[in-house]
Amino acid sequence: MLRILTAGESHGPACVTIIEGMPAGVSVRVEDIDRDLKLRHSDSGRGGRGLIEEDKVEILSGIRYGRTLGSPITLIVRNLDFANWQDEMSIEETEKPAAKITRPRPGHADLAGVLKYGQNDIRNISERASARETVGRVMAGAVIRLLLLEFGIRIASHTVQIGPVRLTHRYSDFKEVAKVFETDPDIRCIDRETSQKMKKAILEAGNKKDTLGGVVEVIATGVPVGLGSVMHYDRRLDGRLAQALMSIPSVKAVEIGNAIAGAAMFGSEFQDRIAYNDGRFSRQTNNMGGIEGGMSNGEDIVCRVYHKPISTLGAPAKTVDITTHQSAPATVERSDICAVPRAGVISEAMLALALGQAMTEKFGGDHIEEMKRNFSSYIKSQP
Repeated sequence: MLRILTAGESHGPACVTIIEGMPAGVSVRVEDIDRDLKLRHSDSGRGGRGLIEEDKVEILSGIRYGRTLGSPITLIVRNLDFANWQDEMSIEETEKPAAKITRPRPGHADLAGVLKYGQNDIRNISERASARETVGRVMAGAVIRLLLLEFGIRIASHTVQIGPVRLTHRYSDFKEVAKVFETDPDIRCIDRETSQKMKKAILEAGNKKDTLGGVVEVIATGVPVGLGSVMHYDRRLDGRLAQALMSIPSVKAVEIGNAIAGAAMFGSEFQDRIAYNDGRFSRQTNNMGGIEGGMSNGEDIVCRVYHKPISTLGAPAKTVDITTHQSAPATVERSDICAVPRAGVISEAMLALALGQAMTEKFGGDHIEEMKRNFSSYIKSQP
C-alpha cells in the first residue's frame, strides 16, 4: 500500500517526508519536486516566511540514477529560518528556555492540542500544526504524480473563490485549468477580471489586519474506471478523497462534482446520462464529479476544497490564557493573509496520494512495468 509519513516542526531544522510502497523503475528528478515546491512557495497573500525560505528538495534514499528502487524514498527540505529560531527550537535541554506561549488562538489547534497532549506551552502544538507541514505533502505529491503520469493520469487546480469574490461559472477544460499557474501565477484564477478582484480583496483584508478563506477546484483527468469499491464503506473512493483533502490545514468542507448545487435540483436534472461512443462508455455531463457508487467512472474527477479564513489575525481576537484563566488577546504569530492561491498545489498532492493508493491497490506490482502490464490487461478486458 502506498503511504506517506511527514515529520518536522515549522521552525525546526527541516521538513521530512518518507514515501513507502512506490514501485521500482519510476523516473524521478529533483526538478520535478522543486517545481511543485515553487508553486506552493509563491503567490499573493503570503506572509514574511515566504521571503526567507527557498524550499529546495534533497533526496536521501530510495532513488538511484534517477529511478525509484522500490525501497522507502526519503525527501527533505531544510528550513532556512531555523537559523533564527535555534534557541526557541533547541533539541537539547537549555538553561534559558524561551518564554512560554499561553494565549491560544481561536480556530487553531492551540487549545485542543495543549489539553490533549498535556502541554503548558502552546508552541509544542503550534509548531507541528503549522501549515509549514504541507511542504512534506507537496514533496510526496510531486513524486506520486510521476507514478500517475505513467498511466496518463494528470492533475491540475485553480482558484474559484477568495472571500466573497468567486467565479460566476464552472470551467471544465482541463488544459485551460492546467495552464493557470503560468497565466496567473499570483492568484491562479482562470478569469483575469475575477483574479484582479480577488487580489484586491486580499490587499484590503491585509490592510485591516484580517484574513480570508476561499475555494480551490482540483481536477484529475485520465482516471480509469473502477478505482475504489462499492463493497465496503472504507474502500469507497469518494470517502478516501474527502479524507485526504479534508486533512489539509484550514479545510472545512470538500465537494465532489456539483454536489452543493445538486442538493437543490431534481434527480432528472442532476443525473449524468450515459452514452457509448468510439468504443467507450461516457457521461454527457459530470455532475457526479467522476465517481459513482464509490468508484471512478472514467470521467474527470472534480473536487472543490473549501478553506476557512486563516486563524492567526493581525488584530487578535479575545481568548483565555491557559495559565491564568484570564481574558487576553490571542497570540500573534507571523502568518499569511490568505492561503488559498497556493492551496491548489497542496490539494493536487493529496488527490495524487489518494489516487496513487487506489492505483497501487488495484494494479500493484513491485516494478512499474509489472504494474503497467496489470493495468493494460484490465483495460483490454473491459467491454
